[in-house]
Amino acid sequence: MTLRQQRKKELNVPLNSPNVLLWGLTAVLGLCIGSFLNVVIYRLPKMMAHEWQKQAHETLGSAMLEQHTKAPLNLLRPPSRCPDCHTPIAWHDNLPLLGWLKRRGRCAHCGQQISLHYPLVELASALIALATLAVYGATLQSLFIAGACFTLLALAVIDARTQLLPDTLTLPLLWAGLLYQVTFHPSALDDAVIGAMLGYLLLWSLYWLFKLATGKEGMGYGDFKLLAALGAWLGWQYLPTLLLISAGIGAVAGVLIQHLSPELRGKPLPFGPWLALAGWLALLTSTPLLTLFARISP
Repeated sequence: MTLRQQRKKELNVPLNSPNVLLWGLTAVLGLCIGSFLNVVIYRLPKMMAHEWQKQAHETLGSAMLEQHTKAPLNLLRPPSRCPDCHTPIAWHDNLPLLGWLKRRGRCAHCGQQISLHYPLVELASALIALATLAVYGATLQSLFIAGACFTLLALAVIDARTQLLPDTLTLPLLWAGLLYQVTFHPSALDDAVIGAMLGYLLLWSLYWLFKLATGKEGMGYGDFKLLAALGAWLGWQYLPTLLLISAGIGAVAGVLIQHLSPELRGKPLPFGPWLALAGWLALLTSTPLLTLFARISP
């Protein structure tokens, strides 16, 4: 083989055998997506509250409606800014992870501490992108899986911060799961549809049983929709595994959180983050996880 042929062979590396450049680009892309997810996590609940207030003012005929029309809020406007002094963040300070490290986690204008959750979300997004590439390779299927995992990350953090699981994320996640099955596993579409229905019905039933027994609400309707979405992505066979993992980790985490933070004792804790964690494990481990659960089940 001549030197020219050898170089040509090296340049024609198949995408499903990722090289160092592909790994690096994937990590950078994951960081950039994480930066956008931070915008979604911070603004989407505010946008929901803004819309609820607007609807209330329209219903009541309140004069405060004019204030809402003067300050539009969406995922693109206004530009990223400090949550304390509201000073716009310079582009070089807004680079994923690097900007936070450069300023040592503080605003360049007011010096206030910027929450650690921003770089952690970016780092988690990069790890999700790399894990998806490692499991599924550089394929169209990996784009679907990564999209689902990024959505689960946003839902987990939003629920942890606000105890909200927005329909604008859970419902598209459900439909994307059915599209994923149609595209890659058409023979499993029946299992996915049944998984979506059973996922919702299971938590809906537990909700009403708990409420009738205690008079309290144990979870929200967003949890029903999230499990339904995971059922669409994974099929009904994974539902027991998802519930076992999420309930187990959630119970342990709940005990630790209330032990470390006594002020949270007796207060409801979100269930969405643990469902999302179970979803990540199932999406990225797939058959091995189901096989392990089958072995340990009675």
